[in-house]
Amino acid sequence: MPSRAAAAAPPPLTEPVEDYLKAIYELETRTGAAATSDVALALNVAPASVTGMIRRLAAQGFVDHEPYRGVQLTPLGRRAALRTIRRHRILETYLTRVLGYPWDKVHDEAERLEHAASDDLIERMSAALGHPEADPHGAPIPTADGVVDERTHRTLADLDVGESAYMVRVSDKNPSLLRYLAEIALQPGALVTLVSKAPFDGPISLRIGDQEQAVGPSLAAQVHVEPVTAAQTREAVTSEGAAPERPRPRKK
Repeated sequence: MPSRAAAAAPPPLTEPVEDYLKAIYELETRTGAAATSDVALALNVAPASVTGMIRRLAAQGFVDHEPYRGVQLTPLGRRAALRTIRRHRILETYLTRVLGYPWDKVHDEAERLEHAASDDLIERMSAALGHPEADPHGAPIPTADGVVDERTHRTLADLDVGESAYMVRVSDKNPSLLRYLAEIALQPGALVTLVSKAPFDGPISLRIGDQEQAVGPSLAAQVHVEPVTAAQTREAVTSEGAAPERPRPRKK
């Protein structure tokens, strides 16, 4: 008998449709709706191609589109998008944890594999990994039932001087940025303190572990963090300087 997740899964989709739905979901998560120009930019395709595909997706019930108001996924489109995103993020996690890929090289591999991997393979990978809640870059992994915790986090650039936070997420799409962050040990779970901010978009000084590192404001704006609470800080002080435990993601 098929599993509940398999029974509820949308029918197989073409690779372009999966790419469009995923791009629309990511844009919608950030801005509330996806402008066709932003979809074209995200997928590196001509705006005219986007217009035609959006019409087809709307006719198939995957999106709602109102001129000048952008594109939004329907419940059917959201389920299909999350199915592809789940594949992508589990593949990235498997590639890093099991096959030893560096985190800056898994995005392109997962982009290729996500369209070919079966749901059964993905579920076996997830089980082998212990059903992880986030991928190597900190992005939440949707459940097989399409539940995902897409919380909005502050960025390093938003922290006040002296404030400490855990690095929780960064985009997987810039390999050069990911390599640099790995070099300075700024990856999900790292505890970082903002030491100083220079005025007029000057450098931001961070303490990462026992090292100080200066980064630019544009980099700091791309690194998402979860501030350490006062209670956690007090607990760390009373535990002989041990780093406070990183809060677990909330379940929806």
